[in-house]
Amino acid sequence: MPYDAVKMADWQISEAAEKNMPTPEEWRDRLGLEKDEILPMGRLAKLDFLKIINRLKDKPDGKYIEVTAITPTPLGEGKSTTSCGLMEGMGKRGVNVGGALRQPSGGPTMNVKGTAAGGGNSLLIPMTEFSLGLTGDINDIMNAHNLAMVALTARMQH
Repeated sequence: MPYDAVKMADWQISEAAEKNMPTPEEWRDRLGLEKDEILPMGRLAKLDFLKIINRLKDKPDGKYIEVTAITPTPLGEGKSTTSCGLMEGMGKRGVNVGGALRQPSGGPTMNVKGTAAGGGNSLLIPMTEFSLGLTGDINDIMNAHNLAMVALTARMQH
């Protein structure tokens, strides 16, 4: 179901799309997972990759495509948009495809356009999955701030 990006804000599109997301049980059936390989968390779920890898260790490996280090187009289409387009296109052609995008850093932390967090022209659903702690940006800012305050205090005292 298409959403009108001209009439709806990113968060409105995200909320509307999340209502149509499959439940963890539906994902388990679609992905052919065992009951103990998926960890439900409300309407979302995490996968126990070690159990899945161990169960499938005798199956042949699939193909791997890495999208890295491209300059976004003037329309904001970069690595994330390209990766999602590849996954959607191959899936449309009947290929059993999955994907993994790294944790975005600039968008939620520094309010930089793009970075797969909805600041650019593509939007990943669910947006609520992002954890700022995984990128290290917030921790780096905190450590730099603490270091600056300690240095300033030391100079003021001596």
